[in-house]
Amino acid sequence: MTTATILRGDARVPALAALDLGTNNCRLLVARPHADGFEVVDSFSRIVRLGEGLAASGWLKEAAMARTIAALRVCGRIMARHGVDQARCVATEACRRAVNGPEFLARVRRATGIELEILEHEQEAQLALLGCLPLIERSAGPALLVDIGGGSTEILWLDHDEPASAGPTSVSLPIGVVALAEAFTSEPDPSTFEAMVSYVRTAIEGVRVLRFGARSPPGQLIGTSGTITTLAALHLDLRRYDRRRIDGLVLDRAAVTAVSERLRAMTNAARAAHPCIGPGRADLVVAGCAILESVLRTWPATILRVADRGLREGILHGLMGHTLEAALHAQPGPSTSFAGVGPLAIGATPA
Repeated sequence: MTTATILRGDARVPALAALDLGTNNCRLLVARPHADGFEVVDSFSRIVRLGEGLAASGWLKEAAMARTIAALRVCGRIMARHGVDQARCVATEACRRAVNGPEFLARVRRATGIELEILEHEQEAQLALLGCLPLIERSAGPALLVDIGGGSTEILWLDHDEPASAGPTSVSLPIGVVALAEAFTSEPDPSTFEAMVSYVRTAIEGVRVLRFGARSPPGQLIGTSGTITTLAALHLDLRRYDRRRIDGLVLDRAAVTAVSERLRAMTNAARAAHPCIGPGRADLVVAGCAILESVLRTWPATILRVADRGLREGILHGLMGHTLEAALHAQPGPSTSFAGVGPLAIGATPA
């Protein structure tokens, strides 16, 4: 059966899976290809805090590893249930950085049968861009993609007016929401929040000119992370998370500032009780706001386009034989009804 003859939802088509094990989350997408992309048939997301305490000790803790293996066992059962034919399972910053990262990957293999590969920074950024590409508008000028993770933040610059051979430029900051929240506080007052922003901006300035040069501000900023989808959900006053309303949403700078201030004014208990935040993200989302604010002060984009997609979608496209280079040449941009992202469970917190 060729891709051109695949029918949407056809269970005879072998399923693909993308698993992303980050510093904070373990996330899985299972999808079936069809003629114009893929349709998601199952998804899983669990906050595991694999990188808890990693910044201070350099080691993955036993409790964090046990939580993560329990989540990966669930992922394994989901993939088996759908008869997954091809899977790419990746680990990012926590496993890149931990002294016992290789040991942990071997333990995962023994306990679950899942083979995790450690994804390098540049690959991570490029796959996230491949997943988010349909949300980038060619006519809006250069785009800056920011992916705020638990252990690192990936920033990628894309300019369609530059020679195709140049490709996108990316940088990885070794700062994510888990380490930043642990270094400062999960309930910062305004002065502490500004200290967080200053800390991140110093890190950005250390690499900005070297990697990005003296470029003008981007015409558009695309944000992919739990922090950014949470800000979007609060902006819309959603009582239940709905990715159909979030993915592709455009916020102007004033809206981003207003909703960030509103979120920071909440207590941890109030954030934990909010159905679009929850206890797993309550003590981290303010750190995410500080990272986003740092990016916006460095590259003052006028709009933020919210992406409830990214690395896993990029991995799925890669499993289907698509490349970033080919996608950049073919990209029609932007489309919130992109066929490459099927329906997810409505009412779930952002995956």
